[in-house]
Amino acid sequence: MIALFLRDLKLSVRAGGGALIGVLFFMTVVAVIPFGVGPDLNLLSRIGPAIVWIGALLAALLGLDRLFQAERDDGSLDLILMQETPLVLTVFVKCLAHWVATSLPLVIASPLLGLFMNMNEVAIGAVMLTLLVGSPAITFIGAAGAAVAVALPRGGLLVSILVLPLAIPVLIFGVSASYAAVEDPAPFLPPFLFLIAITLFFAVIGPLAAALALRSASD
Repeated sequence: MIALFLRDLKLSVRAGGGALIGVLFFMTVVAVIPFGVGPDLNLLSRIGPAIVWIGALLAALLGLDRLFQAERDDGSLDLILMQETPLVLTVFVKCLAHWVATSLPLVIASPLLGLFMNMNEVAIGAVMLTLLVGSPAITFIGAAGAAVAVALPRGGLLVSILVLPLAIPVLIFGVSASYAAVEDPAPFLPPFLFLIAITLFFAVIGPLAAALALRSASD
C-alpha cells in the first residue's frame, strides 16, 4: 500500500502539471474576482470565504478524470482488479495520494489568496481549516465519477458533471463554517462537524462505489 501511495503520488504530480496546474487555476479564479466586483474592500472581505471555496472546488475537479487513467492506459488496471488486496482499500490509497498531490497544495495556497480578498486572520484560518477537512470529500466523490468514466475516451467532462452536484453539500457546510468563524452569533462547530461527517461518509461510500464501478467496467 505504501508503494502504491508513493507511485500514485509521483504520477499525480507528473501528469499534466499536477499540483501546479491546480494551484495556478485556483489563483486565477480568485485573482480575477476583485477586478469584477471593484475596489470595495468590505465586499471582498464578505464574499472572500465563498470565493476561495468555489475556486478550490473547481480546481479540485481538474485532475479527477486522471485518477484511474494511467492504470487504464498501461493495462495495470486489470492487474489491480485481480490482486488479492481488496479493491476498496486500493482505491482508498489512490484517493489519498491524489488528494496529497492535487488538493493539499490548494489548502496551502489558500492563505495567500485570502489576502487577495482582504480577509482577516480569523477568516483565513477558518477557510484553510475547512478546506483541509472538506477537500478530501471531493476526492472521494470524484473517485466514483472517475471509475464510471474510466472506460470512456473523453470522460473528463462527465466526471465533473457527476461530481459537482454531490460536492454541493461540501461547499455549503465549508462556506457556512468559514462565515461562522468570523460572525459572532453564528456557531462555528455545528457546520464544521457536519463537514467532517460528510468527509467520513464519502471516505467509505466513495471508494466502495468506485470499486463497484471498476468491477462493472471490467466486465
